[in-house]
Amino acid sequence: MSTASRVTLGLAVSVSTAIIGYVHYKQSADRLRLHDGVLRDVEQQQRRKHENTYALQQQIDMTKQLKATQASSNSSDTHDPPSTNPARSNLQAEKPAVQHEGEAFGGVSHSGTTNRDGSPPTDIA
Repeated sequence: MSTASRVTLGLAVSVSTAIIGYVHYKQSADRLRLHDGVLRDVEQQQRRKHENTYALQQQIDMTKQLKATQASSNSSDTHDPPSTNPARSNLQAEKPAVQHEGEAFGGVSHSGTTNRDGSPPTDIA
C-alpha cells in the first residue's frame, strides 16, 4: 500500500469518526435542550395556575365585599327615616321594595311573570 493511500484512508477514517462524534454530541445536546423546554413549559403552567388561583381568590373576596356592601346599603336604605326633603322622599317612594331575578345590575327580567310594579308583562314574544 502506498503512502498516499494510507494517508487518504487515515484521513477518511478520522473525518468519518469526527462526523459521527459530532452527530452524537448534537443529538444529546438537542435532547437536553428539548427537555429543558419541557421543564420551562411545566414551570410556566404552574406559575399560570398559581396566578389564576390568586386572581380567582381576589374575585371571590371582591364579590364577598360587594355583597356585604350591598347588604349593608340595602339594610340602611330600608331603615332610613322618611326624609323631610320632598325630592328625597319621592325618590324613596319610587324605589322597588324587592329586586326581581336578573335586575341586580339594572337589567330587565324576562323570567318573572310580572313587571317591577307588579303588572303583567306587555311585550309578547
